Amino acid sequence: MSLVPNLEIIAREPWLSFQLDGQHYAALLSRVSEVIRDCVPTPVPGAADDLLGICHLRGNIVPVMDGRRRLGLNVTAVSDPANVRIVVFAHQSHRIGLRVDAVGELLQPKVETIEPPPIRSGRADDPVQAVMGWQGGFVALLDVPKLCRLDRELKDVA
Repeated sequence: MSLVPNLEIIAREPWLSFQLDGQHYAALLSRVSEVIRDCVPTPVPGAADDLLGICHLRGNIVPVMDGRRRLGLNVTAVSDPANVRIVVFAHQSHRIGLRVDAVGELLQPKVETIEPPPIRSGRADDPVQAVMGWQGGFVALLDVPKLCRLDRELKDVA
């Protein structure tokens, strides 16, 4: 039995890669609604530290999170602001944007390259569900509902 949950799903579907603070991450392509150019979100008073604000996207209000802050990375300026994008994730009826330093390519993981994530902070909301060897390094494969904190919110509603 694999130590990585949903290994079959991870290896079956393509993933969209992106960079944050020089590190590679990826999310299931089926969870990506679209990728848009960076915008200046409207701040929300009292919001979580990693919520940049909200933006209007074709008549819908979309919260935009700072990917670096959400993953506990360095929040210094991006080396090339022209590459910054907002990846809009879809989960059920929710749309949430994540500001990333750059969007990469589509990845098709192979079962033999997928490993359990390294032991990190032990945070219950850690969205890294697995890592994959890639181009001499690693890509962290993210659980979108955990990344966007939707799994907790949806459980609270039920």
